Amino acid sequence: MILNTTAGSAFTFTAGWEQYVMMAVYFIVLIAIGVYAYNKSTSNLNEYMLGGRNIGAWVTALSAGASDMSGWMLMGLPGSMYSVGLSSIWIAVGLTIGAYVNYIVVAPKLRVYSEVSNDSITLPDFFENRFKDRKHMLRIIAGLVIVIFFAVYTASGMVSGGKLFESAFNLPYHWGLFVTAGVVVIYTFFGGYLAVSLTDFFQGTIMFIAIVMIPIATWMTLTGDGIEPFVRIEELGALADINYLSLISGVSIITIISNLAWGFGYFGQPHIIVRFMSIKSHKLIPKARRIGIIWMAIALIGACLTGLLGIAFTDATRHNVGDPETILVLMSQVLFHPLVGGFFLAAILAAIMSTISSQLLVTSSSLVQDFYKMIRLKMIDGKETKTEKEQDKLFVLVGRISVILVAVVAILIAWDDESVILNIVANAWAGFGAAFGPLMVMALHWKGMTRSGAIASIIGGAGTVIIWIAAGTFGTGLYEIVPGVIVATLAGIIVSKMTQNELKPEMATEFEETERILREDK
Repeated sequence: MILNTTAGSAFTFTAGWEQYVMMAVYFIVLIAIGVYAYNKSTSNLNEYMLGGRNIGAWVTALSAGASDMSGWMLMGLPGSMYSVGLSSIWIAVGLTIGAYVNYIVVAPKLRVYSEVSNDSITLPDFFENRFKDRKHMLRIIAGLVIVIFFAVYTASGMVSGGKLFESAFNLPYHWGLFVTAGVVVIYTFFGGYLAVSLTDFFQGTIMFIAIVMIPIATWMTLTGDGIEPFVRIEELGALADINYLSLISGVSIITIISNLAWGFGYFGQPHIIVRFMSIKSHKLIPKARRIGIIWMAIALIGACLTGLLGIAFTDATRHNVGDPETILVLMSQVLFHPLVGGFFLAAILAAIMSTISSQLLVTSSSLVQDFYKMIRLKMIDGKETKTEKEQDKLFVLVGRISVILVAVVAILIAWDDESVILNIVANAWAGFGAAFGPLMVMALHWKGMTRSGAIASIIGGAGTVIIWIAAGTFGTGLYEIVPGVIVATLAGIIVSKMTQNELKPEMATEFEETERILREDK
């Protein structure tokens, strides 16, 4: 590896054999996990899409965290901290609170309810079964929201992977795109949900090691050279007229509210919520919550410290960072042996791939369970057909084909390396949070919620987000998830109150059965 350390120069490096070796080892492990999962359990749709509801607390917690944080934790948050300082912390605070509340409000009841309500294996599947929607409108509307938002969301991750390979290994952007997509598709295609969960566990561990070791090594290096990091950060801030160590410097109350509001998104993210449906038992949720929140809190603190310490580090080493989001890459390659540096590059790619794989699987699940399966069962209704085992094999095959199709669409969207897709990630988070978040909470905790209320909540939430974005936030600067959640909640309550005649006895029976199971197991 060749580092450019000329005073005032931009950070550049050329990957050596060490980085290639570590990346190859990383890819081999991922593919091996996919093969293991393929041999372990992918014989039917439930196993392929939910791991047979047999996932443990550790894998659930770390896979949820890894699929959630993505490259944002290792690149976006440190870059923001490096640019403006501690005032960037509000998103991390909002996300941590949101994740914790999600484990309490949604996780236990969804795990039980989704099984009680006709063994639902996707979010639209659960909504249809929960509200006894015989016309399949909820399934179709929710499925469309998932497919559309996730196609773009997945593409944004592939763009990140393409650019990482381009900057770190001097590969053409499109080659990086294919490598990223290819490895993810291979282990997701063969191993399904079990492979995605196990690889996310592995990737979450790598991410955790990276985000803890880098700030510790930076602190030791700076103090070893006689530099008091936070004193130097304060001095540099005074020179740049930025208070790096202030929580509120340069941010308005609207910005703080908007950043904290990211936490609302957790209640409606399909790739995170599906983890709760797959855990072995709702009794393991408290353990998963403790593991997941500790992992998340330490990782976010590490990411924040990496960005902050990067201010003093680049001053001490005289590096000029052209793109603030590469600050972690710089520190990992300057501070550590090339083999360890290669490991940290794998950690960044792990953050990207863990989210892509989850999104691919959830989208393909929706295509199979919420569209193909429904259409096929209608076509063969009353006709002689294959055995149940043969049907399951067919659905799993279609699920695998769907993974490839979604990946191809995502690659096409991501083909332009100047694409603004990365700017839409926040919009996709808000779209899911507003469309599904209020509905999920009300569906689990309010017996009086109706089918029409559920439809109104999805349309109201998603529609408000889209209108708010198109109108440029109406000049308020308020993150679109806030009005989206408000409208979705009001729409769900008002329309449900107006359509109480839609309530069916079996809806009340399942609701009460879910509460009974949870109550007896306390």
